[in-house]
Amino acid sequence: MRIGIAGAGTMAEVHAAAWRSLGANLVGYVSLRSAGTDDALAKRFELRARASYADLLQEIDIIDICTPTSQHRSMVLEAAAAGKHVICEKPIATTVEDAQVMIDACRNVRLFVGMVVRFFPQYRSARQLVAAGHIGTPGVLRLKRVSYVPQRAPDSWYFDESISGGMIVDLMSHDIDYARWLAGEIERVYAVRTNAKTGAAQYVQAVLRFRNGAMALLEGGWAYPPGIFRTSFDLAGSEGLIEWCSDQPPPITSFRSPATEAAASVGLPTSGLAEDPYTSEIRHAFECIQSGTAFDVTPQDALEALRISLAVKRSTETGQPIEP
Repeated sequence: MRIGIAGAGTMAEVHAAAWRSLGANLVGYVSLRSAGTDDALAKRFELRARASYADLLQEIDIIDICTPTSQHRSMVLEAAAAGKHVICEKPIATTVEDAQVMIDACRNVRLFVGMVVRFFPQYRSARQLVAAGHIGTPGVLRLKRVSYVPQRAPDSWYFDESISGGMIVDLMSHDIDYARWLAGEIERVYAVRTNAKTGAAQYVQAVLRFRNGAMALLEGGWAYPPGIFRTSFDLAGSEGLIEWCSDQPPPITSFRSPATEAAASVGLPTSGLAEDPYTSEIRHAFECIQSGTAFDVTPQDALEALRISLAVKRSTETGQPIEP
């Protein structure tokens, strides 16, 4: 099957590297950047840019969409109308309504949304233990995901919430999806944010209440110096506890700002494994499309992650609990 990539930024490079490592037939890409912009994607992977998205769709079987979130709806709809399978970076969209329209449009093609945390081995193994009853009945789930402020501020599209959805939708949705994967449906959220202004360093703490009585305590933010990205989980149940943290073993570590090496435009967690989780994610989606088997992440999962993320965002704005 022939693969095309829409986009030429950080995530497009990550996905292109995954496709190359799998030996897939990656035929080209389309850049939405302004004319004359130097695309690292073309140089690094020796790919030729197509003149338009429509031109690229004519040459491929699967489109991998790695563009800003606000563009996902129109690109997915065009791909579905052309009969092309779709792999789309998360979040699925900026609104629940757009997400539902995208899902409805893909009834005759496959739609996979890249909730990559489900493919990190630490998170995947912990979920398997929880599902097997290793900690008994889940009670309190603590999840942390804090990165540095996206680079090239204030011009980066991440700071325009009409394009990205903002930090909560773009970053915290990972742990929201994971919490829901662990403990089921969420009935109520409450959250506070340290800085209500968009485009600045910010930190959010959220409490999620599940229908089964469990709770999740989430921390997320753009708060660290350039290049620093930390994640962790602490999953407590009636019979046990599972913990993991991305921090290094030494008891004390120091970082200086600015960092000595240039950081990517947006923070990406790492796993330190031979096959990175982004490659595992792409491999899974590709094999499922080829075989017709079910995805581990359904489009509905992506829609619910967005729904809960927007509820958390509304709670920070209103100061009130929200029932999604």
